[in-house]
Amino acid sequence: MPETKPVSLVLTSRQGTEETVQHLRGDLIRRSDTLYIRYEEPDPGPDGAKTRTMIKLSGSELKIIRHGGVEAEQTFRSGSRIPGFYRSPFTRFNLSTDTVKLESRWDGAVGQVIWEYDLYVFEELSGRFELSLHIQEDV
Repeated sequence: MPETKPVSLVLTSRQGTEETVQHLRGDLIRRSDTLYIRYEEPDPGPDGAKTRTMIKLSGSELKIIRHGGVEAEQTFRSGSRIPGFYRSPFTRFNLSTDTVKLESRWDGAVGQVIWEYDLYVFEELSGRFELSLHIQEDV
């Protein structure tokens, strides 16, 4: 039976000199060697609909799946370029992520995932992104 716990999340995203920090509430689900983190994005999608995000961390791979106002899928594996997609009511495109770094650390109820990647949209380099996700299980 999977174990579900409420968590506090801090998601930091950097591209060039721009940095965005989001404080989120979500759930952490453990199923054998795989962790799932799910949360609702704080800002509605382009049409006002809510977007739910699921992050799957298993072994050396991280996958982000978004449903709702925005539909998207991105997969990250260090040293690999992996296709994905983005869809909203107003646009849709294929993308791929070329992951430079992917690390995760856990110490009891606290964890952190760090990843860095080049984003390609329509096979053109869009930019390099650095992200960190800090996870704190609620006590």
